[in-house]
Amino acid sequence: MKKIVCAMLCILLVFSLSACGGNVNEVNTHNVESEIYSEEDIATAIDTIKKEFKSNWNGCTLTEIYYAGDDSSKDHQDWADRNNADEVIVLLSSFDVDSSGGDGSLNPNSTYNDWKWILVRTNGGQWQHVDHGY
Repeated sequence: MKKIVCAMLCILLVFSLSACGGNVNEVNTHNVESEIYSEEDIATAIDTIKKEFKSNWNGCTLTEIYYAGDDSSKDHQDWADRNNADEVIVLLSSFDVDSSGGDGSLNPNSTYNDWKWILVRTNGGQWQHVDHGY
């Protein structure tokens, strides 16, 4: 009996840990040409959002993320000023929300497209996620 209870607890633990955070296992990305940022700059920004998504977006599956383009980043330059930074990068993504509605602020069983992620950095340092949404 103890073995069965122990096995059931282990299975429950595995399922509970797998439910933590968002799913980024099969996210698609594609290259967008930039005169401002290198491929490495863009990839590092994408990795920053993947970590954010995996940590904090319970019940959501990131399906696509990519650089929004130089014009979009230029249009959001005011975010650098607001955050004492000198660079802004904007990413676009799509993600699915399960029946839980994520943290409760998202529509259950829905897909969000063209979701913006705004990141800033100073002197080529680490990207910091400062805002997201439409």
